[in-house]
Amino acid sequence: MGKPAVLLIGAIDHVQKEWESFEDIAELKTYGGKSREDFVHEINQGKHDDVVAVYRSNASTPLTGAFDAELVEKLPAALKYICHNGAGYDNIDVEACSSRGIHVSHTPVAVNSATADIAIFLMLGALRRIHIPYTAIRASKWRGPSPQLGHDPQNKVLGILGMGGIGRDVAARGKAFGMNIQYYNRSPLSAELEQGAKYVSFEELMRTSDVLSLNCSLTKATVGIIGKKEFELMKTNVIIINTARGKLIDEAALVEALDSGKVFSAGLDVYEEEPEVHPGLLQNPNVVLLPHIGTSTVETQRNMELLVLENLEKALKNGQLITQVPEQKTQAAGASFKL
Repeated sequence: MGKPAVLLIGAIDHVQKEWESFEDIAELKTYGGKSREDFVHEINQGKHDDVVAVYRSNASTPLTGAFDAELVEKLPAALKYICHNGAGYDNIDVEACSSRGIHVSHTPVAVNSATADIAIFLMLGALRRIHIPYTAIRASKWRGPSPQLGHDPQNKVLGILGMGGIGRDVAARGKAFGMNIQYYNRSPLSAELEQGAKYVSFEELMRTSDVLSLNCSLTKATVGIIGKKEFELMKTNVIIINTARGKLIDEAALVEALDSGKVFSAGLDVYEEEPEVHPGLLQNPNVVLLPHIGTSTVETQRNMELLVLENLEKALKNGQLITQVPEQKTQAAGASFKL
């Protein structure tokens, strides 16, 4: 019996040497196509019949399209693992993968610090409405025609929607700025993980937060979780920060809330239809915008690629994944799929 085959979709930029070392335990293959049609054609031709594990990323999605139910159904019968480079994996239909016996990993932890840093960067910028003076001085207009006062973070209530690894890192950074931390999660955390943060209901989080940071995963249940109804519940002059997924927010409702003054400012790294950005956000000087760069550091990108390789190694050698997606963890408990 030959070595199992692993298919790389997309590029590896920081751990090429470590990837090449996998030749000791697997046959390494690289997808060379440019479209979903190319990928499906190669599958239908049997080119990937021996592939047991795939390395993919959010960045590689244009090469194959999303791993939705339609594509998952066509994947080779031998495929058992999709090792995904990215904390978010909304472009993979996990339910469809589970029905095929395909196990999916992602890269939490590796992204936590960098994403939390960007959240705080956006928060501070939004508190100061930094876009106005920042662009004014670059236009040789000093502070601009109508300088505005911002707000300090001290003693503000930072509400965190989704207290996973990134949310907890945002909380720690907010606490360092003298903020009072509260959160809503599917269930309360242990006191050790809470680190003094207060667990509140979803409605209370909406009603009482001065700054709301979105740090939850995008699922069918969380699409549009922040919309017109939620903005109506919020304090006047609330600040919205989103470094998770754009589709968590109804952007039309956010634009309306900004224009009405309900929302003082927003700091966004992700968008509902990215790379397209709602014109109302682009035109509003009270919004701080970044082009989805939450994990764009050398160190974080390297750590993410290493974690994918660690998942691959664990899968090939032990039939397990280190950071399997939460939806599959319960059903996989006690199960082994060693090759």
